[in-house]
Amino acid sequence: MKNSLRVLMMLLVSAALLLSACAGGNSSGGGDDSDDGTKKLTFMFRGGTEEEKAYQKAIDAFEEQNPGVEVEMIVTAADQYATKLKAAITGNQVPDVFYIAPGELRSYAHSNILLDLTEYVENNDKINLDNIWQYGVDSYRFDGDTQGQGAIYAMPKDVGPFSLGYNKTMFEEAGLELPDKDEPMTWDKFIEVNQTLTKDTNGDGEIDQYGTGFNVNWVLQSFVWSNGGSFIDETQTKVTVDTPEFAEALQWFADHQLEYEITPSIEDAQTLDTYQRWMQGQLAFFPVAPWDLATFDTELDFEYDVIPYPAGQTGESATWVGTLGIAVAQSTDYPDLATELVYYLTASEEGQQALVDARIQIPNLKDMAADWAADDSSMPANKEEYLQIVEDYGRALPANNTYNAEWYDYFFTNVQPVLDGDKTAAEYVKEVQPKMQEYLDNAIELENQSK
Repeated sequence: MKNSLRVLMMLLVSAALLLSACAGGNSSGGGDDSDDGTKKLTFMFRGGTEEEKAYQKAIDAFEEQNPGVEVEMIVTAADQYATKLKAAITGNQVPDVFYIAPGELRSYAHSNILLDLTEYVENNDKINLDNIWQYGVDSYRFDGDTQGQGAIYAMPKDVGPFSLGYNKTMFEEAGLELPDKDEPMTWDKFIEVNQTLTKDTNGDGEIDQYGTGFNVNWVLQSFVWSNGGSFIDETQTKVTVDTPEFAEALQWFADHQLEYEITPSIEDAQTLDTYQRWMQGQLAFFPVAPWDLATFDTELDFEYDVIPYPAGQTGESATWVGTLGIAVAQSTDYPDLATELVYYLTASEEGQQALVDARIQIPNLKDMAADWAADDSSMPANKEEYLQIVEDYGRALPANNTYNAEWYDYFFTNVQPVLDGDKTAAEYVKEVQPKMQEYLDNAIELENQSK
């Protein structure tokens, strides 16, 4: 009964989205003509100061090339974006152009919120899909049943390979050999190096330099995959966390603090979080994604580089590739202009150059990315690692291709007892799998009802 009520409530939310999307026309958040005939578009996205500056530069150039067009930027903090976009949709104020995550594609497509961009993209001589990362484009394809094939509902704003950074200066000062940029460390070797670099540097009896400072939400995937485990099966219908390979990876992660003490305790992290410890040169290893580069350019006073994550039982490194798409509202008054803006921001050399120069992403265009990676004048020197992740071994986050992420979020919401040592990983995965499966089954049922 509880599940039925829950699904009913979710259906009501989907119905509200559908009704708001079908309203169309002037109910859009943009698309209004001003008194002087200027055509106005709204572009909603999330990001920090550097991203806002980069987009302002790109938008200014777009407006200059399209006289009589004015683009209003609506920028939100990352953690507020999804909520504010849904509120805009429900309130019949859909932006003309907006960010969309792969995990939102299915529900928004079923609700007729998104304009189908396929004809525009595939018949546009200015767009060469062969020169754009296939992973990025396929993340926004959907045929009504399977994500990754069919119509194109957004173009990739970027692809975001989540690489592992290391403090090169710390290694050199400790007299340690630098990590191999091509061959991943074994888990045992990784622990050994981290133990060497975890130390009290000022003699006050307190550890002030640690090996790692990982967030379980963003790095556990790497360890699980490299150990032969998975969160979900290939059919996207069965949760698969209750395996020895998965449990071993989770326990190894928890033991970074519980057994090996190479990462700050929860109490230490509350005093100074691990991101700030990395920024201050107090961590040997920390994830470094392309969107970090602009900040690290100006705020780090040590040298760093990127390498593959350590490998578990498979002997191969693994990590994920993030992406955001830029979509057009089906309700926009100016579909031609809106799609042209999407092209400019995602697939034009000029638009891409403005974003790449701002150091907030790797280029969407493969040939531009090759030149970008070959430039060793800025850190990290091993930019090629980012391209290898996108092309060779990076994966989508587990919930990217399901109707919603509640099944996946449930795992991380309840994992703390394992990290505290109050429960073993083996106990937790057996306990959590049925509840995760229930959430996934509800998502599948909801999607079937929404079609």
